Amino acid sequence: MYSIGQAAELAGFSIDTLRYYEKIGLTKPPMRNPGGLRLYSEDDVRLLSSLHCLKKTGLSLGEMKAFLQEGRCFANPAFPLSDEDREAIADRTQILSEHLARMETQYLALAKVIGKTREKLDFYNKILEKEAAMK
Repeated sequence: MYSIGQAAELAGFSIDTLRYYEKIGLTKPPMRNPGGLRLYSEDDVRLLSSLHCLKKTGLSLGEMKAFLQEGRCFANPAFPLSDEDREAIADRTQILSEHLARMETQYLALAKVIGKTREKLDFYNKILEKEAAMK
């Protein structure tokens, strides 16, 4: 079992973030010791680590909640899949596909800005090069 500080560090979050995720229902309340301190299991830390990965992709908290709503882990799926498993996978696929489309749109917009910035830098560097050549 891990304290909230240990779980936060292992998952890559702050303690405040873990408390907030619990408050908004993104995570289930962890077990508590007799003194009321939160205790996190290995499974809790794995879930938090998964949330950290989803957060790094830029998913919103609502999307993260929907993604994890089924509570299923497909690291070692049992075949044949149940109807519920297929539905959970379809839901997650839709969430990730929509998010990927948004990220690709953002990427293309950012690539344009990067290109324009490079053009400006080249323009100014050429001016400085011309001045240096005249000296």
